[in-house]
Amino acid sequence: MEHERLISEMRRLALVAGDRIMEIYEGPDFEVKLKSDDSPVTEADEAADALISAGLRAAFPDVALVTEEQAASHGQSARSFLIVDPLDGTKEFINRRGDFTVNIAWVDEGTPVRGIVYAPARGRMFYTLPDGSAVEETGPFDPEVPGRQTPLRVSRPDNAALMVVASKSHRDQATDDYISRYDVRDMTSAGSSLKFCLVASGEADLYPRLGRTMEWDTAAGHAVLAGAGGHVLDFDTLAPLAYGKPGFENPFFIACAPGVDLRKG
Repeated sequence: MEHERLISEMRRLALVAGDRIMEIYEGPDFEVKLKSDDSPVTEADEAADALISAGLRAAFPDVALVTEEQAASHGQSARSFLIVDPLDGTKEFINRRGDFTVNIAWVDEGTPVRGIVYAPARGRMFYTLPDGSAVEETGPFDPEVPGRQTPLRVSRPDNAALMVVASKSHRDQATDDYISRYDVRDMTSAGSSLKFCLVASGEADLYPRLGRTMEWDTAAGHAVLAGAGGHVLDFDTLAPLAYGKPGFENPFFIACAPGVDLRKG
């Protein structure tokens, strides 16, 4: 994979899809349907999926592509593939809370190594550069010309005063019980893959997820966090979270900066 071309295309497509999502988001109304698993899908999910899929297939016709909205048509994935969640945080979108993202990632041999997370309603965009390091770009976001980039680096956590980020829409008692084992200075909530990016930027030290997620939910944020020096680990084994699993479903996981004392959990 030619990483410079890949990053350019992922960034451009994320911005184009983000513009289309915001057109629908800022409109008077939009249609919401239920998928076979009873999760919601909107016309924004479908429009963004169509734009990104067409762009990636045109740019990389020989590369396997997995997207959330076309998941039913995918069998066992390859070890290396592009993976897309065109609108992560659909519930945030429906409730007009703003914490939704466009996620595109490249998984190589089971590991997300390049990715972009764009939060159009928040005006924040995080991605990996061709060398794998992670940055946040500040707007205006020109699809053809990158703007100012700030390198991302995880925090140096103080285990006596951790900053924790947790899900806004999927918070439960099991998550609260797990967090209570740590010495927490403060805690914040965020939707979608923004939680990975808050750890990557040093705004949080720890993000535990004790709930169901799919690979397209996590791959782009995982790549950004890894590019900033962080880890995404299987909750039970503390092994790096792997991709290309049958059915694309993730186990529970922990995203963190190195130095967080996971033995407390």
